[in-house]
Amino acid sequence: MKMEDIANLANVSKSAVSLAFSGKPGVGPDTRERILQVAYEAGYSPKSRAAAVTKADKSLLFLVCTNSGIVLEEYYQQPFFKELIQFIEERCRQKGYSLIFSSVDIEFFQRGIQGVADEKRSTGTIVLGTNLTREQIRDIHAKLPNLIVLDTCFETLPVQFIQINNVMGAYKAGAYLCDNGHTSIGYVASNVRIHNFEERKRGFMAALTERGLKVPVTRQFSVAPTILSSQDDLKRQLTAYLESGHILPTAWFCECDYMAISAMKTMNELGIRVPQDTSVIGFDNITESLIVTPELTTVHVDKEKMAILAVDLLTDTLEQGSQGTTKIIVDTIFVERNSCAANRGDLE
Repeated sequence: MKMEDIANLANVSKSAVSLAFSGKPGVGPDTRERILQVAYEAGYSPKSRAAAVTKADKSLLFLVCTNSGIVLEEYYQQPFFKELIQFIEERCRQKGYSLIFSSVDIEFFQRGIQGVADEKRSTGTIVLGTNLTREQIRDIHAKLPNLIVLDTCFETLPVQFIQINNVMGAYKAGAYLCDNGHTSIGYVASNVRIHNFEERKRGFMAALTERGLKVPVTRQFSVAPTILSSQDDLKRQLTAYLESGHILPTAWFCECDYMAISAMKTMNELGIRVPQDTSVIGFDNITESLIVTPELTTVHVDKEKMAILAVDLLTDTLEQGSQGTTKIIVDTIFVERNSCAANRGDLE
């Protein structure tokens, strides 16, 4: 039996079968499981999986737990994660390691993590921790001890973490708006809460508090965090706010670039001009922040540095033995572009 036969039995393409066997992104978890089940029932043993096992000592696993809120099933197409993965792959090649991909549906978390551990396809694991809780990371570490977690941090866990300095980046955004004369400021938050967003909110509000300002609840809106197009929900919130007699804030901070770009598109549909009528700041500096008009003022996250640190720290641990755990915070950089303008005088 050949790979083409498995593709025919599973009613998928040969490339989908190859991706499922290699563990690389490109097929959803349900499709991958169906292909592997068909292969098992047919008695087919893919060479690629066997090769991965025999070369486990020079392989690293990139593990993602997907959900419908932040880290989608097709996470590898989400701009922030796509850029991060590219840098991780490049660093692995430079260090002589191959990178294997595996994703687990968070709804079946325990079963999925146990399955990954049982496969023993690599000696070290990089986990995307963006949407994971402290308890979930603790459970992963119990089954996959040679572990480093990206994009979050829980100080009390004896686990290696590399996280963004979210507080610093959002603080700089708040300070920038205040220093440019904005006192009537709005806040666009994610309707799905994670560690990063809570830290960004803390940093932004701290900058305003130091300057004697605050964002009242009436100017705090909530939207989906993974939509780049305009959102009807935000349109309803903005319309209700303005119809109640409030004056449009002169600036907005959005917890990520997705929300900032979505907000600008929504405002444009309502006839609100950026930055002439109101300024907008995002966070992450994804590629799309340079494509949107006007170009988005944002906070740059050094994804390349995060990737290099993750691979180097993990491979050094594997090659030199355990040297204790390390937690690293990567500072962010404020990037001023055309979606912001100095305020000429607040009206409220």
